Amino acid sequence: MNGPVVDSASSLPTGPPGPERDQNPDPAGNGIAAIGLRRSFGEVLAVAEVTFTAPVGAITALVGPNGSGKTTLLLILAGLLRPDSGRATLAGYDVVTDNAAVRGSVGWMPDVFGTWDALTCREILTIFGQAYGMGKQEVRSRAQELLERLYLTEFADRPARVLSRGQKQRLGLARALIHDPAVLLLDEPASGLDPRSRVELRNTLRELANAGKTVLVSSHVLSELEEVYDHAVFLSKGRTVDTALTADQPNRSWKVAALDPTALRAFLTQAGIPHTTGNDWGGEISVNLAGDAAAAELLRAAVAAGVPVHTIAPMAGQLETTYLSLNEERV
Repeated sequence: MNGPVVDSASSLPTGPPGPERDQNPDPAGNGIAAIGLRRSFGEVLAVAEVTFTAPVGAITALVGPNGSGKTTLLLILAGLLRPDSGRATLAGYDVVTDNAAVRGSVGWMPDVFGTWDALTCREILTIFGQAYGMGKQEVRSRAQELLERLYLTEFADRPARVLSRGQKQRLGLARALIHDPAVLLLDEPASGLDPRSRVELRNTLRELANAGKTVLVSSHVLSELEEVYDHAVFLSKGRTVDTALTADQPNRSWKVAALDPTALRAFLTQAGIPHTTGNDWGGEISVNLAGDAAAAELLRAAVAAGVPVHTIAPMAGQLETTYLSLNEERV
């Protein structure tokens, strides 16, 4: 991910949660709310105009190309980078005026895991928990719970330098969760994870959202996000994009497969439905359809005509379709 690099130690809280909750909580109910955020680095405008909400009890996908401002935005929301203008609240706290409270309420997982390699996994979690004001017994119990939950028990008392990239990612998530935060900010959490760990991560994120956490996830692996997200925020050139015009495409590519591809092609031709005939390996054919209702009607008509259709599905997920429709990044 592009963006400023922040040393992992700086993600420690600067003090105990202090002020009372904001008197004007975000309209989604103390999740995340951002209005007109801007941030520059010299002449580079990294975050130009960002306005969005991420509700409590849901997983919000943060999607955009490299250089679109995702990491800078996450650093602002984590309280680690001050915006030049605009306002953001997390769990009802203002990221600028209630900075200590924001840090105490946020679990921040950067895309690059930085830590003290000589320390063991248990020691790392203990230090971070104590920095958040947790008592010795509380942090000991919580660390053990997370080590077990994220399948790190066998590495608990081994130095972090022996961990693989995927294992470090799981430790990074445990570190973000150690103080049971209300809001999770995750930057490429699936990077380096094997397929089983990716499934386990999706399950963990869903459990956290169901438990009332606000989860904001940035990832380039749109297929992973597709299976777990509830809402999406799209960034382009440092701005949030109104996807109302792009997310609901009038025409979308669908794959249709039948036991008899020849019969399927004949049916589509007779019905006047445009289709791709050069990529029907395994009986799969590409067609353009105007939404779910058109797909349902196609399936009904094909079955009624005796065509043995066994699959009909979008060629790409909604996140990918919307992402590819954002042409601002292309010259």
